[in-house]
Amino acid sequence: MGYFQGKTVLITGGGRAVLSDGSAGSIGYGIAKAYAKEGANLVITGRNIKKLEEAKEELEREYGIRVLPVQADISAGADNEAIARNVVAKAVEAFGGIDVLINNAQASASGVKLIDHTTEQFDLALYSGLYAAFYYMKASYPYLAKAKGSVINFASGAGLFGNFGQSAYAAAKEGIRGLSRVAATEWAKDGINVNVICPLAWTAQLEQFQKAYPDAFEKNVHTPPAGYFGEPEADIGKVCVQIAHPNFKYMTGETLTLEGGLGLRP
Repeated sequence: MGYFQGKTVLITGGGRAVLSDGSAGSIGYGIAKAYAKEGANLVITGRNIKKLEEAKEELEREYGIRVLPVQADISAGADNEAIARNVVAKAVEAFGGIDVLINNAQASASGVKLIDHTTEQFDLALYSGLYAAFYYMKASYPYLAKAKGSVINFASGAGLFGNFGQSAYAAAKEGIRGLSRVAATEWAKDGINVNVICPLAWTAQLEQFQKAYPDAFEKNVHTPPAGYFGEPEADIGKVCVQIAHPNFKYMTGETLTLEGGLGLRP
C-alpha cells in the first residue's frame, strides 16, 4: 500500500502523450503514473478529452485506482475562475477533498522572438500557465488547508536563464515562481507545502519544438550533465511524490531544478 492510498491528487495537463518511438511523452502523465503507483485517486484536466480518457483507461487498468478526467481550458476570454472552481467541485464530489494540487499545464508559442510576439501568443502562455495556477490554487485552498496538503507548480529554465525565443513562456513561468513564493509564505500557517519544479525531460512537446524550431532548440536545449534527458515518470513524477510527503514540509517555497538523473538541486 502506497503512502497516497485513498488520497486525491489534482493534475492539470494530465493527458497522455506519445513520443515518435511510441513511448510516453508527457510530464503530466508521468506524474499521474507515479502517484497511481502510490495508490492515489487522480483528477486530471486538459483541453483534449481523448488524451484524458486514454490516461484514465490505462491508469485504472494498470493500477486499480480511480481517475476522474475533466476537460478544462484556462484561456483568454473565458470565465476562468468558474472553470477552475468547477474542476475542484467535481474532484471534491467524487473523492471528498484534495490532498495535492499539481499545476503542470502550459501552452506557448515557443521559438518566436520577443519583437514578433503577438498579444494573442502572450495571452496563451499567461492564461494557460500563470492564470491557471492562480485560479486552481484559489479554488483548492480550503481543501488543501483541511488536508494540510501540497501544491507543486512548474516553472522552467526558460525563465531562469532567459531562453531565446521564449519570452511569453519565460514570463509565465517566472510569474508562477513569484506566485508560489507568496503562497508558501501566506499558507505555511495552514500547513500547506508549496514548491516549484523546473524540469528538463524529453517529452512530445520538446520533440515537436525540436522539429518546428531547430535553431531555437539548438540554442536553448542542451543535454544535461548526466548525459540524458529526464524521464517524465522516473525523474519528474517520483520527485513530485517525494516533495508532497510530510517529511519534505520544510522545503516549502523552494525552486527545485531537475536535470537528467541528478535529482534535486535547490
